[in-house]
Amino acid sequence: MTALVLGPLLRHVGEHTATVWVETSHPCDVTVLDTTTPTFTVHGHHYAIVELDGLEAGSETPYEVRLGDTRAWPEADSPFPASVIRTLDGGPTRVSFGSCRIAPAKNETHNIDALQAFAHALIAGQEPPSVLLMVGDQVYADGTGEQMRAFIENRRDITAEPWEEIADFEEYTELYRLAWMTEPSVRWLLSTVPALSIFDDHDIRDDWNTSFAWREWIWAQPWWRQRIVGGLGAYWVYQHLGNLSPAERKADPLYKAVRAAEDGGAILDEFAERADKEPSTARWSYTVKFGGTRLVVVDSRASRLLTADRRAMLDDVEQAWLDEQLTGGIDHLLIASSLPYLLPPAIHHTESWSEKLAAKRAVGEKLRRYADLEHWAAFETSFRLVAQAVTAVARGERGSAPASIAFLSGDIHYSYLARVKGLPITQVVCSPFRNPLNGAFKWANKLACLRIGSGPARLIAKLFGAARPPLRWRITEGPWFDNAIATVTTDGREASVVWQTPTSETALRDLSSARLSPGRAPLGVE
Repeated sequence: MTALVLGPLLRHVGEHTATVWVETSHPCDVTVLDTTTPTFTVHGHHYAIVELDGLEAGSETPYEVRLGDTRAWPEADSPFPASVIRTLDGGPTRVSFGSCRIAPAKNETHNIDALQAFAHALIAGQEPPSVLLMVGDQVYADGTGEQMRAFIENRRDITAEPWEEIADFEEYTELYRLAWMTEPSVRWLLSTVPALSIFDDHDIRDDWNTSFAWREWIWAQPWWRQRIVGGLGAYWVYQHLGNLSPAERKADPLYKAVRAAEDGGAILDEFAERADKEPSTARWSYTVKFGGTRLVVVDSRASRLLTADRRAMLDDVEQAWLDEQLTGGIDHLLIASSLPYLLPPAIHHTESWSEKLAAKRAVGEKLRRYADLEHWAAFETSFRLVAQAVTAVARGERGSAPASIAFLSGDIHYSYLARVKGLPITQVVCSPFRNPLNGAFKWANKLACLRIGSGPARLIAKLFGAARPPLRWRITEGPWFDNAIATVTTDGREASVVWQTPTSETALRDLSSARLSPGRAPLGVE
């Protein structure tokens, strides 16, 4: 009998449209509401993206999933409320976001899952978000858990390369299933809250695309081709397709080709390898409009420019695309990047001089990889181009100025709010959902967040020839090292953010702020 392997996942939702993604055990027709879609096949796995249209703006519609003539969702005797589709209506927008989720995992090693607690908070009556934005490390391909290792051992020798890491597309399918199906409340959450995403390094491998030297080294490994092809192919199926609107998917020739093939695995493999070797041939970034709020989600991993003589966070094509998205004429501009754009100043200066050192000495490259010094600050040219663009937007030079511009990021395993001096630009970081920072790295980052450290770090950067950043900012709330989820709310010309941390598997509390009411801070000029 055909069954759901994974899902349903509610993905891109507009005022009149919605996307429901499923994986099934066999080929079949999948029906949601009155829309039926056949599955397509990739490497023997079967998927369907059901595109609903004609929904009423601002409506809330319960739905079921049928595979052929059989109801597959909701499950019989489910303890959870009905899964619903809430369409947009141009009113207040709530973007809940975070990153870095190890799942499944024991509480004693990774503490309570923020997504699990968030699901129960919604059941208890907390206002649901317009969208759940997952900004990186949705899965850990290089840090597999007990259940994933058992799966790997059943199909290959785990003592040979790539050992306990994910090897190919087949293993990625199980990794995603474990991440999104193991905890019933999280599965329910993903069925009823629209989710968007962008990858970070652990979705593929730690330090992914750190530098040209890293790419030379990794492509010399005999197992890497299957890993990167499987990783990008799986990301396209499990994450990227659902980020797109129905019109964007319809215009995608790859989606059309994969659906038309008896098995689209070979077509997707060819695309994935080309996307890694020639980043300009693929775009993972995207833009979504929520009334007067524009959300720009930026790929800061796969589209890097890394050659022997040039390095940039974004290649020329991607940089030009981003620049086109950074305009005014809206109330709020949200820019999501898995990597924080504005790091604690001391870390920013450290990364800026590490870039200069790495360009001259091999020890700089080793330092960069050991300490993960590869954020926006370590790509000075890219940092300055984005600073120039957002400053122009904030000053009303690219259309009427928005009330706030906020970067939304994760990655670093702690949360904070940083404000740019004199401009309505902020950096909101929320990380992790479930993977807290421990040991020496935690204490090092605590110290780096102190204002006293920025002066010496800037002096060292100056000695190495790193220019002063074009923006001035400081951390005004945080840092917090708890598992957490943040929600940015925009309403008219007002914007605010709240961070929440789980107190149990079924409850959240607001994290306290040193400056304002607990866990809440206005986004605007400092």
